[in-house]
Amino acid sequence: MSISVYDSKSRELREFHPLEPGKVGIYLCGATVQGSPHIGHMRSAVAFDVLRRWLTRSGYDVTLVRNVTDIDDKILAKSAEAGQPWWAWAYRFEREFTDAYNILGVLPPTYEPRATGHIPQMIELIHSIIDAGHAYVGNPGNVYFDVASLPDYGSLTHQNVSDMTVDQSDMEPDKRNPHDFALWKAAKPTEPHDAAWDTPWGRGRPGWHIECSTMSGRYLGSSFDIHAGGIDLRFPHHENEQAQSHAAGREFARYWMHNAWVTIDGEKMSKSLGNSLIVQELVKSVPAAILRFALSTVHYRSTVAYSDATLANAANQWNKMAGFVKRAADKYGEVPSDELAEMRADDYPESFRDAMDDDLNVAGALATVYEELSAGNTALAESDASRTRLAQKRVRAMLDVLGLDPLARPWRDDQTVEADTQNALSTVVDALLERRAQAREEKNWDVADGIRSTLTQAGIVVEDSAQQVHWHVA
Repeated sequence: MSISVYDSKSRELREFHPLEPGKVGIYLCGATVQGSPHIGHMRSAVAFDVLRRWLTRSGYDVTLVRNVTDIDDKILAKSAEAGQPWWAWAYRFEREFTDAYNILGVLPPTYEPRATGHIPQMIELIHSIIDAGHAYVGNPGNVYFDVASLPDYGSLTHQNVSDMTVDQSDMEPDKRNPHDFALWKAAKPTEPHDAAWDTPWGRGRPGWHIECSTMSGRYLGSSFDIHAGGIDLRFPHHENEQAQSHAAGREFARYWMHNAWVTIDGEKMSKSLGNSLIVQELVKSVPAAILRFALSTVHYRSTVAYSDATLANAANQWNKMAGFVKRAADKYGEVPSDELAEMRADDYPESFRDAMDDDLNVAGALATVYEELSAGNTALAESDASRTRLAQKRVRAMLDVLGLDPLARPWRDDQTVEADTQNALSTVVDALLERRAQAREEKNWDVADGIRSTLTQAGIVVEDSAQQVHWHVA
């Protein structure tokens, strides 16, 4: 079975065929580094990290470009309010985003270009759009895209320009049409002098949309496989990206993939609502692996309803999986990471492979993980080294596709942090099981059953076998 993805533009599930056999180019809209990263920002990074991992396991050489927007209106406004240089403000939060990606186990992109590093290429692209008759120069420093000049404008989001509503209360006087948007914005006297660049049309800085059209072309070419990002970017950002690129004669993205939001109490995550949860603060009380589990095990097109209940469910599932892997590795040895890295899609259980090939159906994939987890626990209880090792390998390999192999970094590092807690728990449980074994030997069944009942109420599963007793956290 080949991989199928839901293409947001065609609104249908499409069989994936890359532009170049064996290679995949992905452009993912990254952060506008105006403030600290919250879990809403991380939803997109985690979702498409899973896509990248599965494409790699499927034998593709993946190039993933994730941009950094390091200059825009909000960055300039917030840095001015804080009394800091705009570039220092942007770099501070760029580093926070990098830290958040690392905390959540997101693989680094192949390239991570900054908008300010590609001004000459933006000017060149704007020249092409003007020469093609799809843009015009307004007041000195302003260049606008002429929406009416492009017949397919609105095709990404299936809208007609005549049906689009625009707030004209603060419309720039040099615009011909309220739907037109800025390719290049004139410098303002209230803004820092070094936040603008000289161009043939006057001094100014780039519009938001031109950045991504430029950087995707620079690193992936005029046509590439997948453009990904949050669903809130479809309009106007992605629509305008496509328009600019088409106007310059570029095919642009062949597939569009959009992830859904994170909600809290039914409302979309946003700083304006005051309900943002900053990653670096959140992981002080929530283990990063559990946060990643909560974000990555919901289908990327489904909303993540963030709550204490969501975290509790994620913690319960993660602890079962990580617990088995640790017990299996402790008893029979750890499957080497090199052996896992060599696995390709055909080496995975068929049901897992089919689920992931079906537009990243992580729920179906997790069902297979649980089947293998159950088989592994049974093998452990029966002291079957061969079956236990195979189950460890399969569980870890499947979890790695979700970025959650418990023995891979950064989760491996978390294991050492929790070692003292685990040792303390083991001491207590082992002592109780010793008392239970003595009670059973004395045929004091009430005491033995009472101890097992106490452990069960505490979330400890006790498994008796002919050879020995095993236990694990439920």
